Amino acid sequence: MAAMNLPDWGKAEAFDNVSGQVAIVGIGEADHSKASGRTTHDIAEQAIARAIADAGLKPGDVDGIMFGPGVGDQFDEKLYRERFGVEHELWVSHQGGGVVWAATAPYHAARAIREGKATTIVNVFSVAWATQRGSMTGGPGQFHAQEQFKANLEVPFGWFPQPVYFSTIARRHMGQYGTTPEQLGAIAVSARRHANRHPGAVMREKPLPLEEYLAKPMLADPLRVEDCCLISDGGAAYVMTSIERARDLPHTPAVVAGVGGGRTDSPYWSQQGDFTATPQVFSAPGAFAMAGVTPADVDILTLYDPFTIVTLMQIEDMGFCAKGEGGAFCEDQGLDFDGGALPTNTHGGMLSHAYVLGISHVVEVVHQLRGTAPNQVTDAEIGIYGGYSGHRASTLVLRRDR
Repeated sequence: MAAMNLPDWGKAEAFDNVSGQVAIVGIGEADHSKASGRTTHDIAEQAIARAIADAGLKPGDVDGIMFGPGVGDQFDEKLYRERFGVEHELWVSHQGGGVVWAATAPYHAARAIREGKATTIVNVFSVAWATQRGSMTGGPGQFHAQEQFKANLEVPFGWFPQPVYFSTIARRHMGQYGTTPEQLGAIAVSARRHANRHPGAVMREKPLPLEEYLAKPMLADPLRVEDCCLISDGGAAYVMTSIERARDLPHTPAVVAGVGGGRTDSPYWSQQGDFTATPQVFSAPGAFAMAGVTPADVDILTLYDPFTIVTLMQIEDMGFCAKGEGGAFCEDQGLDFDGGALPTNTHGGMLSHAYVLGISHVVEVVHQLRGTAPNQVTDAEIGIYGGYSGHRASTLVLRRDR
């Protein structure tokens, strides 16, 4: 990785080459909604059941489960046996779920399948944050407020919660590169347009013209509410197996072509070496190299998008345009599925589809590669999910099986 000339404020994570060893063969989303009264377990069960059925399998065919570390009360192997009425042993990994792990879970699944530890693995993630938001229990606000560094050195000075963090970053990007409100708006408007056309999106019935976006009041200058992700109940799951087995199942496999990861030297934005960059500068090059592709080969991009500025920075940091040119790229080249130079978050992303922390982004890529997406990109063959968690990033390259 040193040959890639990476910056000195972070590092790339090491991954063995798993290109072409595993495929996603089943996808399922729970019902995405505002406050629903459902539990994370109920949501996850619905998503898993739909993913297994989509794969043409039965619950007893699954012998591995992956779920996320430290983000709420997740669906585990005990619940899988209980809810789906199976008794066999399951390979279990905590290196799955959403966020950055939605991209790297296939890497660990590929190794488990290669080593004979499992044959068919489901990765699942769910949240009920809309239901819980009255108290913020288990939600993103609580997570950040309880972290000791933030509680002692950020919150007392008013640098909290997340919209304040990213308004600071957006303002710096504007000052450093000339990024404009209209350019952030182009991202929000494209995400909303995609969600308006997607039957599973929370914001499918609320259009957002650019002039309406610009007329909205500031939430945390320069960010408006529409620059910020939703708070949702929902979740998703996907099923993975070997390429050989995948080709015997109903759908065209989405083959894992490349996986990458990267992190900064500090987990805190206030100490990051480059305030207007993301760890995708460390993650994406390795994933592209493993897959043998370049940014120019990508047909569909999904990005973890808690804020419009994060989408913009990741587009720059993954090499789709030069650093500082992300605003102009999004505004002039376009992110729409039907004419944009880089179709991005074609389901609406976390800004307008649902805030289920990235796992539905992987589902969207699979739909695009199958040709079954509501906002279908013509002849999509290579799709990317870029995961993000502040100080970490991940990159998953999927390709349509030939």
